[in-house]
Amino acid sequence: MKRRRLFTTTRIILVGFLAGIALGTGLLMLPISSKTGEVTDFSDALFMATSSICVTGLATVSPAGHFSAFGQAVMLFLIQFGGLGVVTFTTALLLLVGKRITLTDRMLIQEAYNLDTLSGLVRLTLKILKGTLLIEGLGALLYLPVFCSDPEIGLGRGIWVSVFTAVSAFCNAGLDLLGDSSLIAYRGNLLVNFTTMALIVIGGLGFPVWWELLRVWRLERKWNWKRSPWKSLNLHAKLVLFMTALLIFGGAFLTFLLEYDNPDTLGGLPLGEKLLASLFQSVTLRTAGFATIPQENFRHVTCLLFILFMFIGGSPSSTAGGIKTVTAALIAASVVSIVRGKPDTELFRRRVTDAVVRKALAVMMVSLSALFLLTFAVMYVQDGDYLDTMFEMTSAIATVGLSRGMTGTLHVLGKLIVVLTMYLGRVGPISLALAFNVEAKKKHALAAEGKVRVG
Repeated sequence: MKRRRLFTTTRIILVGFLAGIALGTGLLMLPISSKTGEVTDFSDALFMATSSICVTGLATVSPAGHFSAFGQAVMLFLIQFGGLGVVTFTTALLLLVGKRITLTDRMLIQEAYNLDTLSGLVRLTLKILKGTLLIEGLGALLYLPVFCSDPEIGLGRGIWVSVFTAVSAFCNAGLDLLGDSSLIAYRGNLLVNFTTMALIVIGGLGFPVWWELLRVWRLERKWNWKRSPWKSLNLHAKLVLFMTALLIFGGAFLTFLLEYDNPDTLGGLPLGEKLLASLFQSVTLRTAGFATIPQENFRHVTCLLFILFMFIGGSPSSTAGGIKTVTAALIAASVVSIVRGKPDTELFRRRVTDAVVRKALAVMMVSLSALFLLTFAVMYVQDGDYLDTMFEMTSAIATVGLSRGMTGTLHVLGKLIVVLTMYLGRVGPISLALAFNVEAKKKHALAAEGKVRVG
């Protein structure tokens, strides 16, 4: 019993990420990790290791300009580790070396993915690993013609850049080896844009949605497509797909509308590039961190909108961060049900239990509180524009990686606060709060009812 209380899934995730950050920091500080052969400053190594394993994308030093091939390989390993998650990555390694997966391991997988059964968990992990490698491999192949044909990159380095970018995009990390301008040079390249967007969206949907889509596809194919596939999807998949589409296309439309005549962003571009850049910007707000337009050039009103989209983030059990699309949908639906006088929260003609709604509300409130306190801390230790600071901290806690230029100006204390923010954003404020709750579920006595007034 003591062992089970000590090694909970939440604690393993927390400690696993901390161990990965410590290992990554040590490796990135080695002289072999830098191009100059010098030891990388501890604060920068810590920041880059955390940004990599928390799949954030913020950078205090240039991955392409500062780190050697070895250092970049360390970052790639950390990105893959962070994208798959501690439990999945560890289980995959155990399977590769031929070790038997115990009942305890199966229970960890079950808790990590919020599954209802212990059956087929090892097979699920293998599917996640194979699916991840397949999608990243296809992404790298699609990048090859562009990066390898670029005279400034070359064939050999083009292959490495393609692999690194594909893994980073799928894991929603946003780190790249193209210099300090991200994908700005490829703003009009359809292949780079759509490949990157596809990898971001697929990684941000979440593994459970993958398998639900495959299940429905096989089911409908067996029935010769006699009914709408949408009706066969479970509620979770419907919510994820609906919210993802709404946020992507809604964000693209609003970006296009607000920045249409801004000469520093979309104003000087042809109509086709305006539409493409707006769509890419909306997709990268799903916590990816790549950019085809400098973020500091956007209008302030547009950046406020971006902060909201970044805070929502991707979907549960995915490589993305944020409070998650399902959380936002549940809170919005709960508000609508209260306004309309309905006793229950309903989505797509399905009732959602109050316990799930309360959990969604708790996730949002804890995340908002953490964001406020950490933003306050950064503004206390160093001066900076309020909007830029809020943008930076939202990007960090939602593991997005977009910045309006503040990252490079951070002092040591500022870097440490942002490191903590990225870590909290990846493991989740709720998970951190629950990690040290050693007590099992208790039966609480029902308190006497009291009346309060709201509004």
